[in-house]
Amino acid sequence: CSNHCLFCFVDQTPKGMRETLYFKDDDERLSFLFGNYITLTNLSERDIEKIIEMHISPVNVSVHTMNKELRVKMMKNKHAGESLDVLYRLAQNGIAINTQLVLCPGINDGEELRYSLSKLSELCPCLQSIACVPVGVTKYRDGLFDMPQYDEKTAGEVIDIVNEYGEKFKEQYGTRLVYAADEFYLKAKRELPEGEYYETYCQLENGVGMWTSLKEEFVDELENTQEGDPKSHVSIATGTAAYPLIKELAEKFENKYNDSKIDVYEIENDFFGHSITVAGLVTGGDLIAQLKGKPLAETLLIPGVMLRSEGDLFLDSISTEDVEKELGVTLKVNDCTGADLFYSMMNK
Repeated sequence: CSNHCLFCFVDQTPKGMRETLYFKDDDERLSFLFGNYITLTNLSERDIEKIIEMHISPVNVSVHTMNKELRVKMMKNKHAGESLDVLYRLAQNGIAINTQLVLCPGINDGEELRYSLSKLSELCPCLQSIACVPVGVTKYRDGLFDMPQYDEKTAGEVIDIVNEYGEKFKEQYGTRLVYAADEFYLKAKRELPEGEYYETYCQLENGVGMWTSLKEEFVDELENTQEGDPKSHVSIATGTAAYPLIKELAEKFENKYNDSKIDVYEIENDFFGHSITVAGLVTGGDLIAQLKGKPLAETLLIPGVMLRSEGDLFLDSISTEDVEKELGVTLKVNDCTGADLFYSMMNK
C-alpha cells in the first residue's frame, strides 16, 4: 500500500501483535481472489489494461471521495486524485464496480458525500453498489490525525443523505445502489430497514444489512422448525453493537422453547477501546477477563469473525484452547448466519 490514510485502521493497531495484522493490502490480485477493496493508486498502466483485456470483474474499490483534491488529502498520496480516472476507464469497458466510502465526520460526509454519490452514479450501469461505512477509531491514535467520531445526530444525517440518493437512484436506475452500514443506524438509534430495502444484500461483508439478514433468517427458522422442546443451555458472547439483536433473538427462542436457557453476554472492547463495538474485533483476552466467574453453560457460542481464517486465534493471539481452558467451556463457532445461530441455540 502506498497510501497513508487519515483513517487507516492498521495505524491504530497496538504494537506486539502478530505480523500479519500490520499488513496493508492494496493488491488488485488479492482483490480479485478474496473480494478485498483496493484504492487503485498502485495500478500501473499494464495492470489496468490486463483487467480490461481479461475482463476481470467485478472490481472492488475504496473510493472514500470523488473530490480529487480531498482524496489526496485524506489518503496522503499525490496520485490518489488522478487514480479516480481509472474508474471511468473500467466502466467504459464494461467492468462491474463495487465501491465503499469510509466516512469521516466533517471531512467527506455532508455536501462532499452528496458530490461523491452524484459523481459515482455516472459509472452506471457498471456501478453495482456503494457502501457508506463509518470510520473506526481505536484508543491507539497517539501522533495520528485527531479523528472525530459519529454520534446520534451526525450518523442520522448520513442516513438521510444515503436514503435521499438511494430513492433517486432507484427511480433512475431501478436499484438503490447506495447503502449505509448497520453501524450508522445503531449510532443514530434508528430502526434498521426491512430485507427488501437491501435488495440482493450486495454489501453484507461491509456490514450493510447484516443485522436485518441475521434477524430474518433466524426468525424464519424459528417459525418453521417443527421440532419438540429442546432442553438446551447455551451461552453466547458478542460485541456491544450486536448485543441488543442477539439478546432479542435469544428471548424469542426461549419464548418458543420454554425449557431452554440462552445466556447472552455483551463484551466491551477494552483492548481497542470502547468506541470499537463490532464483534469481529473482540479479543480472547477480553472474553476471558469479562466472562471469568460468570455462570456459563458448557457451550460458549462466538461468531466466527472473532477468529483468524484458520479459526484458532483471536486478534490478540490468544487461542481458542486458551479461552476454553480459562473459562471451562467448549467454544462453538457460529458462521454469522441466522440459521446457524438458531441451530447453535438448539445445541446442534
